[in-house]
Amino acid sequence: MHHRHHAHRPSARLESAVRSPLRELEQAFLALAHGVEPLTLPARLVCEDPDRAAWPVDRVRTQLAHPSTRPELREQTWREVIRRAHELGEPWDVVAVAMTIPVLRRMLARLARPAHLERTEVEQEALAAVAAALRTVSPGAERLDRELFSAADRAVHRLAYAARRRVARETAPVATHLDCPCSVPQADYGEPADELTVLAQAVQARVVDVTEARLIARTRLDGEPMQRLAAEHGVSVRQLYRHRSAAEQHLAAHLRRQLQDQ
Repeated sequence: MHHRHHAHRPSARLESAVRSPLRELEQAFLALAHGVEPLTLPARLVCEDPDRAAWPVDRVRTQLAHPSTRPELREQTWREVIRRAHELGEPWDVVAVAMTIPVLRRMLARLARPAHLERTEVEQEALAAVAAALRTVSPGAERLDRELFSAADRAVHRLAYAARRRVARETAPVATHLDCPCSVPQADYGEPADELTVLAQAVQARVVDVTEARLIARTRLDGEPMQRLAAEHGVSVRQLYRHRSAAEQHLAAHLRRQLQDQ
């Protein structure tokens, strides 16, 4: 009995030592909800017959997920949270991202994550995608929460795909640095080189610069960890995530315009 308990202790310690961006954000969120001056929202936003005028933000989040909550109430609650994040900034930007945590947890539990892809990086990627979408989403749009969740879903699936491709490429040389974007070979649509070509063409069109294209190629296509690139550039991981997110938004807008022109 004693031996079996001893055998499980190292893995338990290892699990507890693993950093979890979702858990860290959740702790910050709960501290806001249960501090000396709890952060609250009008309860009528999310409940038609509340027991008090204002609820702590964590109770509002719980009610958002309740099956009895009508879609119109969910919509107006999200609209108010996002309005506050846009107009008031901290701590409402933190609250807005933290409101997505329960859905993100379910989303990541279903993700087919390659064994070599760290959970920490996946969580960070999901949160960065939500934060980026939060900055650009219009409070007047419909299904605001869906915009945030979809951004996270796309980001984590891209990350998992890049990780699998990285393993597949380990036995073959790959052009990862885009040292000369003009020289990237053309390929049929859907082939790996096509994504590099898209980046090269975006550089030529001055949508992104070479540094941004390299950042996207190395992290998205080749699965290099952001921590490594942040160390190379002498910036924080968070700054690099923001920089990549801005570049990808420019790239996405460029590609949408191209599709519309076709």
